[in-house]
Amino acid sequence: MNKETIIGLLIPFLGTSLGSAMVFVMKDELNPKVQKGLSGFAAGVMVAASIWSLLIPSMDMVAADMGNMSWVPAVIGFLIGILFLLFLDNAIPHQHIDSITPEGRNSENMRRTTMMVLAVVIHNIPEGMAVGVSYAGALYGTESVSLASAFALSVGIAIQNFPEGAIISMPLKSTGVDKGKSFWMGVGSGAVEPIAAIVTILLSQVMIPILPYLLSFAAGAMLYVVVEELIPEATGEGEAHTNIGTLGFAAGFAIMMILDVMLG
Repeated sequence: MNKETIIGLLIPFLGTSLGSAMVFVMKDELNPKVQKGLSGFAAGVMVAASIWSLLIPSMDMVAADMGNMSWVPAVIGFLIGILFLLFLDNAIPHQHIDSITPEGRNSENMRRTTMMVLAVVIHNIPEGMAVGVSYAGALYGTESVSLASAFALSVGIAIQNFPEGAIISMPLKSTGVDKGKSFWMGVGSGAVEPIAAIVTILLSQVMIPILPYLLSFAAGAMLYVVVEELIPEATGEGEAHTNIGTLGFAAGFAIMMILDVMLG
């Protein structure tokens, strides 16, 4: 891997780390409306990234050979990505920040703070894979994926990781965890992204023919997180319902779309 690739893989992790550092700056826990807006923003970034940085390049890579059947790798990879995250969601014990009910297997004996971090780890795995497979496409694939577009995806993920880092570290502090530990738990939740990205790139070197499937796989995994976690957190239910999450979604989608078109 060259220097540009290494930097690109670390940028999203930097975003999470800086966001987690907000625990030292902000005195109180995040306002619920602010948290919903940030969740909506993250959802918007991930949806736009899934479309412009992953699904469209997946189809473009096979368009010359498959013609109007170029949707096949995109659909297959997308559905497998959904099922993969569904498996992780049911296999790994975790608890979402705004939930009182643990999820996954053997969650009864685990601390709530640990399960909150694991929930973000599940969220970050597909993001790391998306960045990794995007760089793999630029390094080993075709002109359908460029280093500039991979960098755009990395920057977009980093932007949404900044509030995400705050969303994990601030609630941890409000549960009684000290600032330093809350920060490092937030940083640790983001460390899975460069790891997942590097593993994906290494696997891609021996699986170049299935890069279109890997791109759409990452898209499916990210969109699972959007539908399962981020949108419910952003919109709320009943009296907690708000349109702030929708506005955040629009802002995140627009910013990621602009980044991908300008840099890609």
